[in-house]
Amino acid sequence: MKFHPYNAIYREIVEAGDNWSYIIKAGQTFRIVDLEGNQAADTMFYSLANTDERYSAQATINHQNNVYLSTGSQLVSNLGNILLTITEDTCGRHDTIGGACSAESNSVRYDLQKIHMHNCRDSFLAALRKHSIELGKKDLDSNINFFMNVPISPNGKSEFSDGISEAGKYVQMKAETDILCIISNCPQLNNPCNAYNPTPIELIVWN
Repeated sequence: MKFHPYNAIYREIVEAGDNWSYIIKAGQTFRIVDLEGNQAADTMFYSLANTDERYSAQATINHQNNVYLSTGSQLVSNLGNILLTITEDTCGRHDTIGGACSAESNSVRYDLQKIHMHNCRDSFLAALRKHSIELGKKDLDSNINFFMNVPISPNGKSEFSDGISEAGKYVQMKAETDILCIISNCPQLNNPCNAYNPTPIELIVWN
């Protein structure tokens, strides 16, 4: 079996609230596993050749004419290039518009006292600091919320809702170019994106 975890060149479990970063080479396959179900994995992708080129939600939605991601979706950059292709998805769909929580959004959406809570924006910045690449706050752009459920109503409104993922569900992608991937394994406790109980994810890479 080609994509068996035992054949992987890289495996790591990322605990709830932790950050992760890794360089995925062109042609490699990358899997995110929702180990316990209902977890949100906030993810950003940058082209390693030119980090000014990165995943764009707008370009991706326009390219596929669909606000959700699943098998066959191509993740498109702000320059119109395909960065990765989703080759397998056992969850069903993934969010492109919910964004990432921050200290500011937690305090505005929920309560002023929440401003000190751990959040994805700070986790993204911590992930970027692991590399010598000059990236910072100005480079936090569109992100994908893998496994998160943000339904869109007929009148165009969106809301965070209970997840549709379950324990062991995964999404798998093939890199079309060399990619820097950063992930915040979302620590959110104030809405149902993590079933109010953040849990670990597993990251696996194959040649």
